[in-house]
Amino acid sequence: MGNSIGSESSPVTPAISPAVINHFFSGSTWIEGAALDQLAEMSRLPGVSKIAAFPDLHPGKYGATGVALASDRLHPLLIGNDIGCGMSLFRLDLPLRKLKIDKAAERLRRLEAEEIGNPALLLEEAGLPASLAPDALGTIGGGNHFCELQAVDTLAEGGAAAGLDGQALYLLVHSGSRTLGAALFSGAVSTRADLAAGLLQGSEAGLAWLASHDQCVAWASLNRRLIAARAAAALRADLHLVADVPHNLVRSSGRDFVHYKGAAAVTPGVLAPIAGSRASLSYAVCPTADVSRSLGGISHGAGRKYDRASMHGRAGRNRSEREQLLRNAWGGIAICDDRALVVEEAGSAYKDAGQVVADLENEKLVTVFASFRPLVTFKKAVDEAEVEQRRRKPEYRREGGRGRERY
Repeated sequence: MGNSIGSESSPVTPAISPAVINHFFSGSTWIEGAALDQLAEMSRLPGVSKIAAFPDLHPGKYGATGVALASDRLHPLLIGNDIGCGMSLFRLDLPLRKLKIDKAAERLRRLEAEEIGNPALLLEEAGLPASLAPDALGTIGGGNHFCELQAVDTLAEGGAAAGLDGQALYLLVHSGSRTLGAALFSGAVSTRADLAAGLLQGSEAGLAWLASHDQCVAWASLNRRLIAARAAAALRADLHLVADVPHNLVRSSGRDFVHYKGAAAVTPGVLAPIAGSRASLSYAVCPTADVSRSLGGISHGAGRKYDRASMHGRAGRNRSEREQLLRNAWGGIAICDDRALVVEEAGSAYKDAGQVVADLENEKLVTVFASFRPLVTFKKAVDEAEVEQRRRKPEYRREGGRGRERY
């Protein structure tokens, strides 16, 4: 595969026989051959006994993404640098009938400027060291991370029974451990030449990584709550946590470790979100008891269909097209002032979330409770003070202020 887990300096001894790979997707789902090749290589990693592959499966840097993998040792490379990344769903006390999308978008543009309190104190209240990346708390990050204001599109009987309200507004937050996870990952890679072989259970290196991993998972969960709190403050609303589900982490199953690489780690009967793109529906599902067949995992989102590099040329070739990408069929608005990110995160970059959910339903892993349409998606906004400062510069005025900061 393109990004091997092994390397010339740290060869990996293949497992005696490949692990069992179970596919939880249908022939109707777009699956790249490169992702299947990566699955085969992952099945030969030391200690790996079983792999569950989901319909959002796509190639990743250190193996396929959209996978739950059981191993008798830890594989930090599979989890990567965004440890604890996940999806959190919140209900707002703001009713849909009172929403004005343009006004909500204007307020959410200032999301990351909202006060969140004393970060050090918030960390201590969450049982984390006060010095654990306090300045990064409440920030979304780049890539496919977002905070999205949503409305219920369809509500099943089970969803209503679970307390979902068809007339309420919701926030779906996707973010992770930011600089914290990145520092742990880079440190592990730089200090362990044999990291590709995994870390043995009970080893000093394994215990140290796992302890830091657990902090990253807790920090990421807190981060999502603070992002939602900022969004709610911007919208002048209160919020209630509905679901918090991580998808980049390791959990112990007793004898083995289950690695969730871009796969939601779920509990039967406990609601979990599955994200679409900013131009398609997202879903709330209820995992069934059958998720034991899939190592307690399901898809966390639609999954990429095209990589970031190939999206340039496929979409947003000019300003007009990029502006169109910032709207969707429901009148929704995307807040993203990074021109490259607008293109790379276009709806067409992702698989059909409806097909992903249908595959999971057909495998009897989930029951769909509700679907949600995207109304305002916050990804990245420029610093307005910086923009104003640029506008005052003589060179900007001479060039006519062509809005280089936007899109």
